[in-house]
This record gives sequence, C-alpha cells and structure tokens, in this order.
Amino acid sequence: MKDMSFLCSWSGGKDSCYALHKAAEQGLNPVVLLNVLNEYGDRSRSHGIPKEILKAQAQAMSLPIHFFESTWKDYERLYIQNLISLTRTYNLEASVFGDIDIESHRTWKEKVSNAAKLKAVLPIWQQPRKQLVLDMIDYGIEAIVVSCNNTLGPDFLGRTIDKTLIKDLEDMGIDACGENGEYHTLVVNAPLYTKKLEIEIMDKEKSSNYNFLKIDLL
Repeated sequence: MKDMSFLCSWSGGKDSCYALHKAAEQGLNPVVLLNVLNEYGDRSRSHGIPKEILKAQAQAMSLPIHFFESTWKDYERLYIQNLISLTRTYNLEASVFGDIDIESHRTWKEKVSNAAKLKAVLPIWQQPRKQLVLDMIDYGIEAIVVSCNNTLGPDFLGRTIDKTLIKDLEDMGIDACGENGEYHTLVVNAPLYTKKLEIEIMDKEKSSNYNFLKIDLL
C-alpha cells in the first residue's frame, strides 16, 4: 500500500485530518482533498464550515481541494461522479476516510470507492474513541467545536478540543469523539500545516436542532 496516491475525504474536522496524517505516516501520498458543500455552495454540507476556511486549510497543507455542491438526496450519485473524475485527473489509487467504528459508514465509503476503482483506507478505524481524541491532541492537532447538538448547547461552540472538554463530555454521558454527530470540529493547526489558521468568531446561529459557530478568517 506504500506510495499509493490518495484522495482524502475532507470535512475540515479532527477525524479526517488525523486520518490524512496517519495515512501519510504509513507511506501513502496525499494528492487532493474532497469536500462536499451545501446546495448554496457557501459552506460544507456536514460541518457547516465556510468554503474560504476549507480553502485556507488546504493551502496550509499545500494541497489542492476539490468542491462540489449537493443536497443530501443527490449526495451519493454526485460523490461517485466526482470521485471518478478526480481519480482520472490525479491518477488516484486510494481514498482515505476518518471513520472510526460505525459499520454502515464504512460500507458506504467502500461502495463509493469501489465505484471509482479506489482502495478505501480508514487509518483510524476501530480505535477506542476517547483514546483516539487524546492521541490527536498529543499528535498536535488543534481543533475547535464549530457545531453541536442541543444536548451540548451553544456554550460548547468555540471550545478547544482538550482534556477538559473530554471530561465535560464524559460527565454529560456524551461520546468524547462525537462520532454519533454530537459535535463537529474545525482543525486550525496540525503537523502538516505550514501555518496556523487565525479564526475570528463572529456569532452563534441555530438551525433546527443544531448550533453553529459563525466564523471568518482573520
């Protein structure tokens, strides 16, 4: 598997970032990032991160980032379509994902990867969730909470992923990794970044049962 050129499914958050780093550590070669935007094309479909900040993350790692816009309804069809196109453009051999232990998620990633004749690689698969977050912190991944559910509430927005946050989550009976969608993050610094992202917090917003941090690049 060494030296395989890979695409990283990039959410902008801690899990995809750590997966990219671990894949690179294993000798794979990161070539391009892929992010799915909402149907308006202004922020990521999953984490609600502004497009310009996702571009800044890619620039900090000296990697190109490819975007496409989609509703949830068209997500799979367009994902496969873009994966096939990028495989041809970049001569890709593998696709890297930051999934941890939800089997249905792995099945889907393997399905779309197979459609593009790519090997699905999940470098952090089945690692203990709490230890995984602690490992990320020790590794040098700096991330902040950019969205969360109402169980956590808006006060958690903007908080740094650290040992204090992990304890607070556990005290509330919430998974430390947020793998079930309890919260999402933005990585502002990591070992492969050439510089830390400077983020300005503008406001907090609420949409349905979810809270979002309104952020901008300084």
